[in-house]
Amino acid sequence: MVTSSSPRTSITYARSGMDAGELQVFDAGRCADGYQLGLAVGQRFGETIRSRMRGDLFLHEQLLPFASTAAGKPLLAALQASNRERYPRYWDELVGTAAGSGVPLLHIILVNFRKEIRPFIPKREDQEPKEEPDDDCSDILMVSESTAIAAHNEDANVALVGHTYIVKATSPDGASSFTAYTYAGELPTCAFGFNSNGVAFTLDSVPPAKCEVDAGGIAVNFVSRDLLEARDLDDAMHRVCSPAVSVGHCYNLMDVRARRIVTVETASRNRFAVHEAGPAPSFHANMYRHLQVEQVYDENSMSRERRAAQCAMDSKENALYVLGDADDEKYPIFMTGPTLYTLCTVMVDLDEETMAIYRGNPKNTNFVQIVLPML
Repeated sequence: MVTSSSPRTSITYARSGMDAGELQVFDAGRCADGYQLGLAVGQRFGETIRSRMRGDLFLHEQLLPFASTAAGKPLLAALQASNRERYPRYWDELVGTAAGSGVPLLHIILVNFRKEIRPFIPKREDQEPKEEPDDDCSDILMVSESTAIAAHNEDANVALVGHTYIVKATSPDGASSFTAYTYAGELPTCAFGFNSNGVAFTLDSVPPAKCEVDAGGIAVNFVSRDLLEARDLDDAMHRVCSPAVSVGHCYNLMDVRARRIVTVETASRNRFAVHEAGPAPSFHANMYRHLQVEQVYDENSMSRERRAAQCAMDSKENALYVLGDADDEKYPIFMTGPTLYTLCTVMVDLDEETMAIYRGNPKNTNFVQIVLPML
């Protein structure tokens, strides 16, 4: 089921072979400030946020205990200071979300700093050398004379199934608006979204080695939230390349009006690499491909890249077919657990000026599709 409070959202749906749950679309309208926006989201999705926090094992077993240690306290204080100073309005959104949902502010903060804290949590002796990742994504990008698309699998820990929603909001000055697929309790968006300026994006995690991480820097969730305010592609690139980030990330940036797609890989110490999509389809998983950074080898990502290289990706239909591929039982492109799960598949069509969200495997004819006009 899909519900929406916005009459501008075009929604079509069909029964899926699996219970995909309910994806809700909430239009918060024009809020006076960040706190009011966060408060509205927190009140609207309070039960979903509380449910997500209750079931987040990483929060309860690792983030919360680490936050009270001699190593964790100064790291958390540094993260709060740097991000609150650079993005005061987005910080206020976190505070409002906590107030609106009734979730302790510390829990909201820790979940939003998850990627920046994780590298510094000491590994227990009984842990495997490499932890199972809790987020992955796959992207296919292409800009040719006839086709300009970005196709994306939003992959996350299976615990996030049923704990996402779409937030729409208008800027305080009324000049622009955004639409963002959002993880419960997190800033819009650590996933994908677009704004009324014609800027859209999808995100892919990348695994920098611990030596590449700067403690207490700018957090990925705040950078991606700032992307929703971008005026055009150049402004979007500036917003992801200029902050002194703590960990690296991959941003697939789109300018609908200019009909351009670029991939920007970032790392700490203001390092970044830009690759523009062209007629030859490109596949991006969760390893750095363009920026020379020491990184943790991820067999899951490499397996998906090898599989995609064997497939045709030169049309919307083929791209969706690849993103639905599950031939590799251990590391499928389309994931169904037990740890990682493809929450949805997204197709951004720059020529049609739409973002379509598919629930269920996009290879199949049975799917739920939400079509969001971007302009």
